Amino acid sequence: MSNSAGSRTKGAKPFKAQRGQSGKSIEERVAFALTHRTRVYILMLLNEGVYATEEIAELIGERKDNVAHHIKELRDAGAIELARVQPAGNSKKYFYRTVKMPSYSEEELAAKTPEERQVIIGLTIQNMVAEMMSAFWAGRMEKDRKLWLGWRWFNLDVQGREDLAEEQEGWWARVGEIECEAANRRAKSGEPPRSVVVGLMAFPRERTAIKPPPPSNFSERSSRSKSFFDCRGSD
Repeated sequence: MSNSAGSRTKGAKPFKAQRGQSGKSIEERVAFALTHRTRVYILMLLNEGVYATEEIAELIGERKDNVAHHIKELRDAGAIELARVQPAGNSKKYFYRTVKMPSYSEEELAAKTPEERQVIIGLTIQNMVAEMMSAFWAGRMEKDRKLWLGWRWFNLDVQGREDLAEEQEGWWARVGEIECEAANRRAKSGEPPRSVVVGLMAFPRERTAIKPPPPSNFSERSSRSKSFFDCRGSD
């Protein structure tokens, strides 16, 4: 599991609740961070890098005091952190970022406590959903003729779960190769980059359901994948 930037920061301590969110669970804090449009846009911007309150306000078209209020709430929830403080005349300028996380190997995750793993999962969900909702609100998805959105649950055995994880790892590596190939082409053509959010998920459903959802519940663009929905085994 990795964060969006794939950095390997050691000693990160994500999701330390501050004042307003003290005593609340990780799940409640993630939900809180995502339940206001302004907070979602702030999270999306801070996924990019470090910004000051004034910069965020200008970029999302909100009043500075309103943005400052939501930044305080996000810090209280442990959803973002202070990146640096810079002198600004007789005062100080504060810069923020999303919580830095390492890229974790399977062995590193296994060594974590259940609570630590839940924190890592929560921050990953938070940042992914912030990207999805900000693009959705902005109408960016419906304009993309190559948009791919799909969801479904699949009933697997132990070996099937292992096979799926291996397939996803290879697919994720291929996405990185595609980005490098695109960068090489852009270096020659001068074409500007286009930021495309790519997500990858596979997780146990809250409850097992013998019958997967019908194909109508799955949105996909290609007819190539339709045939495997007919495989039901003995379910």
